[in-house]
Amino acid sequence: MVIKHVALDTVCGITSILPKNTVPEIAFAGKSNVGKSSLINGLMNRKSLARTSSSPGKTQTINFYNINHEMYLVDLPGYGYAKVSQTEKEQWGKLIERYLHQSEQLRAVFLLVDIRHKPSENDKLMYEWIVHNGYAPIIIATKADKLKRSQIQKHIKEVRDGLELPPQTAVIPFSAQTKQGREEIWNLIEELLGQSSCI
Repeated sequence: MVIKHVALDTVCGITSILPKNTVPEIAFAGKSNVGKSSLINGLMNRKSLARTSSSPGKTQTINFYNINHEMYLVDLPGYGYAKVSQTEKEQWGKLIERYLHQSEQLRAVFLLVDIRHKPSENDKLMYEWIVHNGYAPIIIATKADKLKRSQIQKHIKEVRDGLELPPQTAVIPFSAQTKQGREEIWNLIEELLGQSSCI
């Protein structure tokens, strides 16, 4: 994907009306310290358009990033470690669920997990929740640079086993530092959108 234009078009909070976009959307879900903002910045070739933070749980809204006026990358609120009340967490959950139900342009949901650890209970719940809402999540295993290359396949197997993934589910190791996996993710997105000519 040759990226000529990137902009944060829409930010939706708990009470916001979701936009009725006319171009395809690709959503990213993951717990609040898994590196979601770093991944999105890496995909967009920007350093800080998606805000990264040392304090988990900063993404409390759904953020729609316009790419080339052709598609949106959609950053969903992080889950699991944010220091917020149970009520707020439930509201974020309802916001995500509303988006999954109402978006007419959502083509795929990527679920991010930390490759260094076995999937948490929150990861498993989010995976099952996405499936329940009618999508087959694609898994991105972040922070791959923190492992030796020889350890990657073993940890991918742990992710597959922990989430009980169907054999055909893609698991893509990704590193925000080295950009490992970036091209593979874009190739998959372009395949989903039928835009192979953009490569």
